[in-house]
Amino acid sequence: MKTRKLGKTGINVSELVLGGGYVGGILLQSDEEEKLRAVQHAMDSGINLIDTAPSYGNGESEKSVGNLLPHVSPKPYLATKVQIDPLIRKDLAGQVEKSINASLTRLKTSSVDLVQLHNPLSKEDDIKHLGIDHLLGENGVINALQKAKDSGLTKYIGMTALGNPASCQIAIKTAAFDTAQVYYNMLNPSADMTVPSNWTQLNFLKLMNTCEDYQIGIMNIRVFAAGILASTKRSGREIAITGSGDFKFEEDEQRAEKLFRYLPKSKYTMAQQALRFSLANQKISCVVLGLASLSELKESLYVASAAPMDNPSLEKLKQVYNSNYTLAV
Repeated sequence: MKTRKLGKTGINVSELVLGGGYVGGILLQSDEEEKLRAVQHAMDSGINLIDTAPSYGNGESEKSVGNLLPHVSPKPYLATKVQIDPLIRKDLAGQVEKSINASLTRLKTSSVDLVQLHNPLSKEDDIKHLGIDHLLGENGVINALQKAKDSGLTKYIGMTALGNPASCQIAIKTAAFDTAQVYYNMLNPSADMTVPSNWTQLNFLKLMNTCEDYQIGIMNIRVFAAGILASTKRSGREIAITGSGDFKFEEDEQRAEKLFRYLPKSKYTMAQQALRFSLANQKISCVVLGLASLSELKESLYVASAAPMDNPSLEKLKQVYNSNYTLAV
């Protein structure tokens, strides 16, 4: 397993990270023996970071990690998240502290390596998004996260670069964060390229460039676009992550079909090509995998050991993006 620098943290992170989220569900849907086999196999293969969150299974993902780690060697770096209620503004710092302490209890540890803000960002607060004004300022969330860092609850702090991309740019430019989880995949690569003016997907405004400018480690999320790029089968656990929240499966499936028809013929499957696409991007520190089974983990490890997507294939995809998927195939 190759490693890359995780921004300014100094951590050499494995190219693949084991995610504990709902969409893949390996730490939520599997039985205890399967979970242990998967985590130990990941560690044996060189994966050295597990990424979880209190919202994954209402704390069950963190509990699984906490129960598994005493039986796993070598010990991985641990990352979790904080999701606050933006409409309760009186004590944002208290929310952050309470959330972190609850996570540490579930994880059965006194500290973690990384705590990340899970809320998507926007210009103003709403039921889901954190307004940029409440991220910044003396009583803002950044200061609360910094306090947790100073007190030893976490070594590093990060953010989730979702929501309003312009607000994410502002957050990154504070230089307060060590890492950012960035949406980037074969369907929507706008976090790392200029897209045409008629682009119909959410434009992430080349967030990766800004992360690089501020030495923020880029953790690539949704490499499989909630499964659209991995399989024609749907698990029922797909979650919209961009735009209005309306998941337009047919449109995304049509885009994916066009991409794979345009690529040169290859021995690699859809899912393998999607992962090769992300691993070809050297701006990315690591790819957070949402996996459903041990077999999917083994497949991802196989891809990581092979060559990333080659430049001719990447250039062909760029032609499709520059046409906003109107290029005839």
